[in-house]
Amino acid sequence: MVLDEAQYIKNYRTKQAQSVMKLSAPHRVAMTGTPVENRLAELWSIFHFLNPGYLGTFHSFRQRYVTGEGQQDRLRELHRLVSPFMLRRLKSDPDIRKDLPEKLEVKSYCPLTEVQGAMYQAVVDEMMGQIESSTGMARKGLVLSSLTKLKQICNHPQLLRGEEGRSARMDSSGKMERLLEILDSIADVGESALIFTQYVGMGELLVKFLAKRYGKEPSFLHGGVPKKERDEMIRNFQEGEGTSFFVLSLKAGGVGLNLTRANHVLHYDRWWNPAVENQATDRVFRIGQDKNVQVHKLICQGTLEERIDELIEQKKVLVRAGGRLRGDVADGNVGRRASPADRAAGTGLDDVKRDGQPIWLDE
Repeated sequence: MVLDEAQYIKNYRTKQAQSVMKLSAPHRVAMTGTPVENRLAELWSIFHFLNPGYLGTFHSFRQRYVTGEGQQDRLRELHRLVSPFMLRRLKSDPDIRKDLPEKLEVKSYCPLTEVQGAMYQAVVDEMMGQIESSTGMARKGLVLSSLTKLKQICNHPQLLRGEEGRSARMDSSGKMERLLEILDSIADVGESALIFTQYVGMGELLVKFLAKRYGKEPSFLHGGVPKKERDEMIRNFQEGEGTSFFVLSLKAGGVGLNLTRANHVLHYDRWWNPAVENQATDRVFRIGQDKNVQVHKLICQGTLEERIDELIEQKKVLVRAGGRLRGDVADGNVGRRASPADRAAGTGLDDVKRDGQPIWLDE
C-alpha cells in the first residue's frame, strides 16, 4: 500500500487518519514532502501508519521527545530510530539541483488604505471589548473569528462587507494595488504567474479585477471546480492558451499540479504553515522548469500578517530541525542498521521489530 501526500494523516485523531490506519497490507510506503509541518508529534502519526507501535504510544512519544528535558539528546535518539526507514530527496542534491533553475523569494510589504485601517481597528476594538467577558470555547471562537476578519480586511475590505458593501474597487486595498504593480511588470516581459489565495471570495475578486485590467478573464481553480473543468484549465494554461495569469485556492491548487509555464508565484495571503506555501510554490519550481523562478509574498505592514510571517520563520526552524530527523544521505544515516539500544530507546517496548517499509520523502 502506497500512501501519497501522507501529511494528510498527521493528526491521528481525525476520521481520515483512523480510516487509513485500519487498511491492511503486508507492505506500506508513505510519500510526503512535509512529514513535519507544525509539530514533531505529526511524525508519530505517519510512523504509526507504517509500523504501528514502533515509536510507542502517542502519549509516551510526546512526553519523551516533545515535552521532555534534554531535547538535543532525545532528538538524536529519535533520529537513530527513524533514519533506517527513510529515504530523502533534496532539491539541493547535485543530481537534482542541476535540473532546477534559481529561485528568488521576495517579501512585498503593502500599506493599508484609510478604509482598511478604519475597519481593521474597529474589529480589534470590538474583540478587545468582548474578550474579557468571554471564557472557554466562546473566547477561542471570538479570537479565531476576529483573526479571520483581520486577514480578510488585509486582503480587501469587500471580503468582510460581503454583498451588503458597495461595488468593490481596486484602490480600496493597498495589497491589491501592490499585486497589480507586480503583475504589470510580469506582463510587460511576457511571463506568466500563479496567484494563490486561501479564500474563494478573494479568488473571485482577483478574477474580476484582472479581467478588467488586462481584458481577459483568468481561470480560477478551487475546490468546487469539477475534475473535467479542472483538467482543462491546467491544460489550457500549460499550452499557453488564455491569459498568462492563473488564480488558485491554496488548498485545491497547492499540491499535485505541474504548472511550469509560470515562473512567478504570488502568495496573496499568508498561510500559517511554511510547508503549505512551499508546496504551492513547487507547482512552478520543479523539474521541467527552464526559467528562474520568483516568489512574491505580500504582507500588510503593521498588521497580523507581520506576526504570521514571524511565526512562519519560526516554523522553518522546526522544519530544518525535522530535516535532521528525516535522514540525510550526506550523513550516511539512511539505511544504517541501528543497535538494539537504538531500537528500544523511547518506545517503551523491549522487543521492537523493524519489519516496516521505508518512508519516502520527496522535498
